Amino acid sequence: MPRRIEIELTSARDDGTWTWRAAGAKQPKGVLDAKLLYEGAKVGDVVKAEAEIELDGITVLAVLAPKEKKEESGRLAVLGPDRKDPPPITSSLVAKRPGDRRDRPPRDRDGRGDRPPRDRDRPGGDRPPRDRDRERSPRPPRDRQPAEGRDGDRGRPRPDRGPRPDGQRRERTPRPDRAASDAPPKPKPKRLSPGSTHRRAVLDSLAPEQRAVADQLVRGGMPALRQSIATQNAQAKEAGTPEIKAEPLLAMGEDLLPRLKVAEWMDRAEAAAAIVEEIGLRDLRSVVASAESVARDDQTRLLAGTLREALTRRVKADEEAWVAEIGTALDDNRVVRALRVSARGPEPSSRVPAELATRLAEAASAAMSPDTVADRWITMIDAVSASPVRRSVKPVGLPADAPASLAEAAKAAAGQIPALAPLLGLKMPPPPGGGRKVPPKPTPPPPPPPPPATEAAEAAEEVAH
Repeated sequence: MPRRIEIELTSARDDGTWTWRAAGAKQPKGVLDAKLLYEGAKVGDVVKAEAEIELDGITVLAVLAPKEKKEESGRLAVLGPDRKDPPPITSSLVAKRPGDRRDRPPRDRDGRGDRPPRDRDRPGGDRPPRDRDRERSPRPPRDRQPAEGRDGDRGRPRPDRGPRPDGQRRERTPRPDRAASDAPPKPKPKRLSPGSTHRRAVLDSLAPEQRAVADQLVRGGMPALRQSIATQNAQAKEAGTPEIKAEPLLAMGEDLLPRLKVAEWMDRAEAAAAIVEEIGLRDLRSVVASAESVARDDQTRLLAGTLREALTRRVKADEEAWVAEIGTALDDNRVVRALRVSARGPEPSSRVPAELATRLAEAASAAMSPDTVADRWITMIDAVSASPVRRSVKPVGLPADAPASLAEAAKAAAGQIPALAPLLGLKMPPPPGGGRKVPPKPTPPPPPPPPPATEAAEAAEEVAH
């Protein structure tokens, strides 16, 4: 997903591009299109930009214009002498005054000093103690939590991440299994929020005895109506009153249910048609699929046809954008990006065109060569295994000093990429999914041995007699 970084514009080229680098550093750096810049951009500007960070490099998607400093207004000016130089610090000595605390005599050990005794200190001057003089029970100590447990996890010790080089920031490495997008993030599709205009119109047109049945059908269809009838009959049986007959009510429900379904579909279809370009494809597809059972008149057929055309148009546009994104990634020599995009088609039935699939397989095969580093090889194996061209990819060769992790990854993916088996010395690649073990078939018991010749002859004689 896009990240916001701070960049510095370094130069403007004649071909309509600008060079940039990270603000305050020499690396990373790159090139961006001049169309992304704001009006009045100049060399040396430090701005914030939306960028995609991938293994193939950094792609700037948008550049935000710097905020202009607002002139402060509405303040009152203070008129008076100009006090640029503050007055020096002065001090004054104060003479000792009579009655100062330092002139008091020291107190005794009991803390009374020379003050006159109070009534309770004199003989016979005892008085009942006040509430504040009564002996209070000691308060139990508070159960204080250690510093690690306060405020959730804020006090927990953080794991040691190792020493950090001086003057360098730890950059966040993007996960290889998350494919970033070259285009700005798409807006979140709107949820379908149908109204109740047609449903209320049907309910208002019913008779009072039909309205109660229709309310149960709106809540849960015929199962809700049967449950309501069973509950009322159980209550009537406990109260000793006659039970209601279920057959007329169920017949009425069967007659009202199609009208309510059409009204409910009309509310959903009109809500989908109002935001047909912004609604999610899943919601739009559900409305179109349910139209086959309710489209009975000209109005419903026309609305269903409009929604079906919009669904076809949007699916086709998504597939064209998907194919174009794969081609753009290949043009920019971003093979991993192209493989990951090809694995995520807009529809389950989406297929990569034959010409583009051949081009993608050739680029992936060339990228898996002995000159490629081990980490890049492992990333390519992961991307090719999930792509639709995995059986057409033929790697050039493994690195000469391939580590054990690369050999294990290649062996595990040999079922998805058959061309890896000859490179690993395997006669036949294992099946995809790690080679699921199939239990052996049970051996049938052997047939019984034939009877001896003498017993067979005796049995034939008995049959003859």
